[in-house]
Amino acid sequence: MKNTFIGKRLMAFKYAGRGAWLLLKNEASIQVQAVIALVVTVAGFYFEITATEWVLQFFAIGLVMATEGANTAIEEIANFIHPERHPKIGYIKDVAAGAVFFAAVIAIVIGCIIYIPYFG
Repeated sequence: MKNTFIGKRLMAFKYAGRGAWLLLKNEASIQVQAVIALVVTVAGFYFEITATEWVLQFFAIGLVMATEGANTAIEEIANFIHPERHPKIGYIKDVAAGAVFFAAVIAIVIGCIIYIPYFG
């Protein structure tokens, strides 16, 4: 079954799950994002947000976590290829971190759009 289309998809899913676990286990930034995701999920139940708000909230959570995971992978590759400090590697890592920044800002805006009305 390992060499079938379905078998290969199942193995890919297994590897992706392992990667997600490794991120959660080893990366402080992902751990912080996971705690924030848990807090806003609890807040969503508490405030009984709408289905559309749930979709936006989960989109924002997924966007930040996925971008953070890609950033971590880019940093690990860069460190592996060139362990010493190098301006081009620094630039690559800064650009990857900038992508996380954009995702986080959008997530904060989405969170404000969802939750500020519940406090008003």
